Amino acid sequence: MAENKGYMTLSDEQGSIHISEEVIAAIAVGAVREVEGVSGMMGNLGTSVADLVTNKKGAQKTAKGVKIEMTETGLVLDIYLTVAYGHAIPEVAENAQKAVASAVSDMTGCTVETVNIHVGGVTLA
Repeated sequence: MAENKGYMTLSDEQGSIHISEEVIAAIAVGAVREVEGVSGMMGNLGTSVADLVTNKKGAQKTAKGVKIEMTETGLVLDIYLTVAYGHAIPEVAENAQKAVASAVSDMTGCTVETVNIHVGGVTLA
């Protein structure tokens, strides 16, 4: 794997596969959206998880709430989210870590080194 201007590159004897950071971020957001207790992603005010996936309301190069670092050995993802009141934050965060790592690894074939979850708020609704 090597970094190439916002793309994760996987090479083998048949050629190369280039996966953009936007794709990796969308996979991560989709996985987080399925985790019980996650109420949203941190980013621009008014940006919902659905907006992040469909690239509306200011979702830029990578989805708001997802930071991706490509290292020599794999991916490091930072996920910024909010948790619904009444859910155990450590449990929600651990489930989000597992969901993101599994989804990104399964769908891209890229090694996920670390998934860091940043809980920036609790929603009461």
